[in-house]
Amino acid sequence: MIAYKKLVRDKIPQIIEAQGKKAEIRVLSDVEYKAMLNQKLHEEFLEYTHANEEDQVAELADLVEVVYGILESKGVSIEDFERVRLKKWEERGGFKKKLFLESVEE
Repeated sequence: MIAYKKLVRDKIPQIIEAQGKKAEIRVLSDVEYKAMLNQKLHEEFLEYTHANEEDQVAELADLVEVVYGILESKGVSIEDFERVRLKKWEERGGFKKKLFLESVEE
């Protein structure tokens, strides 16, 4: 037996069983779920940063899925999130210009 002790996508138990294996699953409380989402975000970020160039897009998709889960757990719709993102983009811009701030003189 291999112990994983981590949040997994909804279809993972069926995928494991289709491989002829048995998965022990439990449903998390809301408090546990929010904590595990934060842990999963960190895990997926590390996977992204360590992935080779060709796998990074798939890892970004995993990151976004976790972000969507966090938003849902907070009662925030994707549309509301996009409004926040676009407002910040309008006020501060994006990252297209590749600007790197070296310093600010006071």
